[in-house]
Amino acid sequence: MPSTDKEMQCREIITRAVCGKGRKFSGRSHTITPKQPPSEVLGCWIINHKYEADKVGDVIEVTGSYDVQIWVSYNDNTDTAVIKETVTFVESVPLSFYDDNCRGKLEVYAQATQQPNCLEAKLVGDGRVVVKVETEYAVEVVGETKLCVVICDSCDDDEKDFDFGGLDDVEEFDELEFDEDFIDDLD
Repeated sequence: MPSTDKEMQCREIITRAVCGKGRKFSGRSHTITPKQPPSEVLGCWIINHKYEADKVGDVIEVTGSYDVQIWVSYNDNTDTAVIKETVTFVESVPLSFYDDNCRGKLEVYAQATQQPNCLEAKLVGDGRVVVKVETEYAVEVVGETKLCVVICDSCDDDEKDFDFGGLDDVEEFDELEFDEDFIDDLD
């Protein structure tokens, strides 16, 4: 049934919008076994971080890999070497909000707000090295959604005209003087 109120109506608009968001900070450990047992861990860093994200059920799964590089000494601290191992991961990021009314093809975006970072690398028994890594991901789900907007049919064009009378007379500002000491007083 049509509305009898001609002043305001509602109209539905379909648009692409962020329909879900989430963020997760996490830490994980990797155990790496070098070919030759190290004497000491001298340093560790994470490089070549690659990832992608997909919506799986009610969460966003971020899957990817990075290289763990560990600088170690061996042979009773007489030689050094860099051990490189590529590790893979799957991180489930829960959505803090999600609009179930999203439709169409959903697009999932992920961003590493904190790149993988080595917190600690230490020797454990049998020449293994345990590396603790922390990272954080922020995710968004974009899809089509419906918005309801209010439409006004009787906009009065006279209300859009503004009179800024007197602005043509800007010579008044020429009489103002610049006080250089004022800036110094602010310091």
